[in-house]
Amino acid sequence: MLNLDKHKILSRDQWIEARKELLLKEKEFTRLRDELTQKRRDLPWEVVSKSYSFNGPSGELNLADLFFGKSQLIVYHFMFDPNWDQGCKHCSFWADHYSGMIPHLNHRDVSFVCISRAPIEKLEAYKKRMGWKFPWYSSQQTDFNYDFQATFPKEDVVNKKAFYNYAFQDPMSQDREGVSVFYKDEDGNIYHTYSTYARGIDMLNITYQFLDLVPKGRQDKLGLRHHDKYEANQ
Repeated sequence: MLNLDKHKILSRDQWIEARKELLLKEKEFTRLRDELTQKRRDLPWEVVSKSYSFNGPSGELNLADLFFGKSQLIVYHFMFDPNWDQGCKHCSFWADHYSGMIPHLNHRDVSFVCISRAPIEKLEAYKKRMGWKFPWYSSQQTDFNYDFQATFPKEDVVNKKAFYNYAFQDPMSQDREGVSVFYKDEDGNIYHTYSTYARGIDMLNITYQFLDLVPKGRQDKLGLRHHDKYEANQ
């Protein structure tokens, strides 16, 4: 258990020296991250030839429609089983950060949407409850989430062996979290360029990034709730 009362204390000059030593590691990490980011961009693409149909608040759209005039599309696979009355609390934690980033992504030729298996009526009601503004679509009538490793056949869940995060493993539930990226060229061809799952989406949670800076860290043992379920005095 973390005991902050016994944490090491230094003079100002000593603290600066310790901080500079850590800075060297941080700069090394930044360089490695930049290298990894370029390798991610250099990853070969695959053609998306299958047709997908999604339900939105204004009707039916296909995958090409979700680009909304942009050439790049980010999809967050939001865990929301059709039988649930609310979305996954972890995906909701991530989603609390999405609405404000939309204009910045759009300005850089990127469209962003969330996609879930729950019917659009449930998505719209939950979205209103949470106060979110980002686009959210239902894939209930299509194989999209299955094809991109975010949903698994029930028998795979029972057998604890599904292809998730590029390996056969226990998915733990029929739906899992993930992010997929697509590119559409001038001829309308769509390519799948990248997907990441599990801890791969960790970097997309800005609250976690801030919590990593503070002495007590993420404090995951405190538990996670939907943002409207925390105590008022917290």
